[in-house]
Amino acid sequence: MADPVLQGVDLVVERTGERILDGVSIDVPADATLLVQGPSGAGKTTLFNVLGLLDVPTSGSLYIDGRDASSLSERQRAVLRRDLVGFVFQDFQLIPDLTVRENAGLPQEHAGERDDQWLDRLFDALGISDLANQYPPTLSGGEKQRVAIARALSNRPAVVLADEPTGQLDPETAEAVLDLLFTTKERAGTALVVISHDRRLADRFPETLTLEDGTLSRERLRTPES
Repeated sequence: MADPVLQGVDLVVERTGERILDGVSIDVPADATLLVQGPSGAGKTTLFNVLGLLDVPTSGSLYIDGRDASSLSERQRAVLRRDLVGFVFQDFQLIPDLTVRENAGLPQEHAGERDDQWLDRLFDALGISDLANQYPPTLSGGEKQRVAIARALSNRPAVVLADEPTGQLDPETAEAVLDLLFTTKERAGTALVVISHDRRLADRFPETLTLEDGTLSRERLRTPES
């Protein structure tokens, strides 16, 4: 198994006296395709934010690409986020007055390293080349999700974190989006962590972790259904 590209050790998050994450430890190998599932209110979004360096845990350690992010300044954490993490947010978070192409290329703009050829390859793989000059308000939910995936992968991150990527999609579109996530993950050579309440997704993943009441447990490894 590949070395962890993302590793949380005894992560605790407390808010207003409530312990939302209670000693969570997680290893994400560089070749991982991992599902974290759990009911609403289990702490999944909190875990997403901590793993993505968007929030700081109350205690515990987080390592990304071998670096201990626990003691870094917010500016240093922002650089790590930009360079090493791709995000697919539950509500897409596309900027309405930027074109599809401009939205997908934002991580490259922030890093100051344009790679139009890689964006072209992503757009071809995701089937959105004909949408490049459109604006998000004109897109369907499935199309927005594909643009969000392209943006997440545009910097070739070490890990992609996807928060409920199928939550707003009909079953057929959800299956198609998962297929695209898996395909583009392999093409980009990145780890993939999907966080979802939908237990139907489990058969598609080789490994599943369950978050409940702030604690994480491991399901058995399985051969995913095609």
